[in-house]
This record gives sequence, structure tokens and C-alpha cells, in this order.
Amino acid sequence: MFTIALIISIAVMIDVNGRIDNFMKTSPSLHAIIFDYYMNFIPYFANLFSPLFVFIAVIFFTSQLADNSEIIAMMASGLNFDRLIRPYLISAAIIAICTFLLNSYVIPPANIKRINFESRYIKNSKTDYATNIQFEVEPGIVAHFGSFNNSTQKGRDFSLDKFDGKKLVSRLTAKYITWDSLYHWTINDYMIRNFIGMRENITRGQQIDTVLTMVPSDFMISISDAEQLTTPQLKKYIDRQKKRGIGNMQPFEIEYHKRYAMIFAAFILTIIGASLSARKIKGGMGFNIGIGLALSFSYILFMQVSSSFAVSGGVSPFVAIWIPNVLYIGIAAYLYTKAPR
Repeated sequence: MFTIALIISIAVMIDVNGRIDNFMKTSPSLHAIIFDYYMNFIPYFANLFSPLFVFIAVIFFTSQLADNSEIIAMMASGLNFDRLIRPYLISAAIIAICTFLLNSYVIPPANIKRINFESRYIKNSKTDYATNIQFEVEPGIVAHFGSFNNSTQKGRDFSLDKFDGKKLVSRLTAKYITWDSLYHWTINDYMIRNFIGMRENITRGQQIDTVLTMVPSDFMISISDAEQLTTPQLKKYIDRQKKRGIGNMQPFEIEYHKRYAMIFAAFILTIIGASLSARKIKGGMGFNIGIGLALSFSYILFMQVSSSFAVSGGVSPFVAIWIPNVLYIGIAAYLYTKAPR
């Protein structure tokens, strides 16, 4: 808790210094800055860097024990390292569970307020315009938009194809389509072609109201959307979008797998920190803290870099997210075997 309070207070001051020009230009209220942005900024970044905070706490505490020769006294009294590290792992389990619950159910609703504030007063991270959109609305029904403007909720060059197996049975085309609410859409300047055997029936009209099981958020996708969904919602969204044939799901899959991978981060960094700093060395705890920080920062950096492999399509999101854990589990196992016995 001390390391979280220390580092987050520094992070907030740095962020205020970087955002002050935006705040001066857009003039948000002080209430909005504090409660809509920073009250949601703090838990987001505290949870994001929680493995680092755990690691610093483990290094600092264990190095003090070793520097005061208390671990030597424990070993001399018959206590082995396996028993010594047991309360560390219990604490890591509690922190891992809290991290998962925060990531899955508490922080996503808070991210909605934070991202909305950023989009309004700092930078617009939402997707407002898209072109050449195609996906499956329902089994056998495929929709296509030439373009869609999210600010006006209006699409151009719309078509809706209905298939019976692989056979096209109906095709609707329209110059404009407007989203009203939920699944209600208004189609303007349309033509419907129904294919019956070798015959074709054509119906034209100026406007028609219809129900289509799609909403703009199904195809107007931005990277920040993944951070605003709880884990069950995220899983449901990914499965639904894949069935509909919508691409660019890598950021959502990365976010989903990262929430589970973060559970093991607390255990990995706890074992590395305790094993590395349990031995008393000449020069005190400074060396342990330096090596520990290098390992923890490299772990977090490696996780971010490996995520980019999935975004580029080089590897699957699951593999990209779990590569750092597999590598650092090996490092943790090696350091554990070298810990004082």
C-alpha cells in the first residue's frame, strides 16, 4: 500500500503537468477533473502496475530481513526456504484474486468515465467513422455499409443479403440507413430484390422502418472499448463478433487473456523477489533492489512488446500474452533453486 501510494502520487503529478494545457483549453470543471478522471485514473494505473508494486515490497522487506541477518537465524533454527516463502505465496494469492476481481468487474465501469472524459477534454479515442464494413447480422443474413458516421448515426450505400444455404434469395440496397435506438433502423431510398427461381421481384420505396439485430458498437470498434467491458461481457462480445465474421478482434482477445495472465504475475514476481533478496550480500539491499527493478520492468515491458506481435497478426493473442509468463516462470524456478537453504 505504501509503494502504491508513493508511485501513484508521483504518476498523478506527472499526468497533471502533462494535461494542464488541455485542461486550460477545454475548461473542464474541477469536479469533473477530480471525480470523473483522477478518481478513475488512480485505480486503473494502480492495478496495471500492481505486479511492480508487489515486487518492490517483496524486495524491500526481504532485503531488510537478510541485511539484519534474520534469515540466517531462521535457517540456523531449522526453518527451510520452502516454509519461509509460504506466507509470501499466500499474500500473492490474495493480491492476485483482488487484481483479477478489480480487472474483471470494478475497473471496466470506472474506465467508461475516464475514457469519456479523455475523449471530451483531452483527445478523442473513439472511432467516429468507418468504411467498407461487412459482417453477418444473423445466420444467413449479411450486412454491408459503404461508410458509417458514428456522430450522425447514419450509414451510406447499405446492402442486406439473405441466403438460404449458399443461395441468395433476397437483396436489399439503400442509399442511406439511420440508427434510431436498440435494433430499430430507418432505411431511405431503398430497393428490395427477391429471387424466386428464375424470376425476380423488385420493390422500391423512399423510407421503411425495420428491426435489425445490430447496433453501431458492433462494427464501430476502438481499442479503448475492450477496457470498458467486464470479463464476462468481453468473452461474450469476442465470441459474438467472431461468429459474425468481424475482424480486428486482437485488442479484445489480448485484453481478455491479459486479465488471466496478470494472476500469475503476482506469483512469478513474488518468487523472483524473495529468492533474489533472501541472501545477505556485501553492500546491503541496494544491489538486490537494482536487479529486482530491472527484472520487474523487463517483465512488464516484455508483456507490452509481445502484445504487439498479436496485433500485427504474427502470433495468436493467447500465445503472445503467455510468452512472458512462461519465460519468467523459468527465471523464477532457477532463482528459487539458488535461494538460501
